[in-house]
Amino acid sequence: MVVVLAIMPVFGLIVLGYVLGWRQWLTPESMGGLTQLAFKVFMPAVLFTGIAKADLRHGLSPLLLLGYFGPVLLVFLLVNLFVHWRWREPTAFGLTASYSNNVLIGIPLVVNLMGEENLVYVFAILALHSLTLFAMQSFYTAFGGTEKVSIPELLMSLANPLIVGLLLGAAVNVSGLTLPGPIWQIATWLAQAGLPCALIVLGVNLSRYRLRPSLSVVGLTAIKLLVFPFVVWTVCLWLPGLSGAARSVLMLMAACPSGVNVLAFARTLEENRVVSSTVFLSTVLAVVTVPLWMALVGLNR
Repeated sequence: MVVVLAIMPVFGLIVLGYVLGWRQWLTPESMGGLTQLAFKVFMPAVLFTGIAKADLRHGLSPLLLLGYFGPVLLVFLLVNLFVHWRWREPTAFGLTASYSNNVLIGIPLVVNLMGEENLVYVFAILALHSLTLFAMQSFYTAFGGTEKVSIPELLMSLANPLIVGLLLGAAVNVSGLTLPGPIWQIATWLAQAGLPCALIVLGVNLSRYRLRPSLSVVGLTAIKLLVFPFVVWTVCLWLPGLSGAARSVLMLMAACPSGVNVLAFARTLEENRVVSSTVFLSTVLAVVTVPLWMALVGLNR
């Protein structure tokens, strides 16, 4: 019951955003402005203030990265091998099954369920999350098909305000620099607006998708919400020295629905339909699967 109450605000704001988009109470112009604010100002402030005051000694453990990215690589490879055998061409399905929405949903879930002190584990994963998965997808598309790897485009996809906020916060943390009180207060206020605004934006964006059920959509959703977190939890149990809190955070991040950024790698209309439907369905079903996972493994705070 505690877990359900903790995630209700997160998915409640997503539902609010969905209603706003479905009823068209936000004009395209206002929605565009809200999205720009959320991802270029508010969410970078969340990452900046969070990592600037985090205890990085625990978050930079190689075991932490192995516990998450080992299963990421396994799921990515196995799904792509099977789909490539069926479709005879590269797709974004492996990325869809292994790329979690760790910024928009992962951060608020960890804050509500585990506490802000455990965000350091999230930041450690986020530092390499997009870089690792987007690079793997780009190379897979190049070597598995006819397209070439575009290093400038790959770097441009990573040079976004979220990464900048993360790096600036890490720089402040490592350097020991103390920011003036007014500047830190401004950053804190911006960060406080970040999570609610971003969740509403996510809901509005979901209202634009249409769920087109298919065997591929159901299969990818099951892998993302059930298989992936199970593999992460199993691997983490075998890693010595990984704390219970770290294991729970990694499993929670793996249990998050597919991230909307995956749509950028869908190349055909059919692929776009499958990926967008998986993003939609996994977000809806995560309301059920996340509490189940947390109840099964226990809440290690």
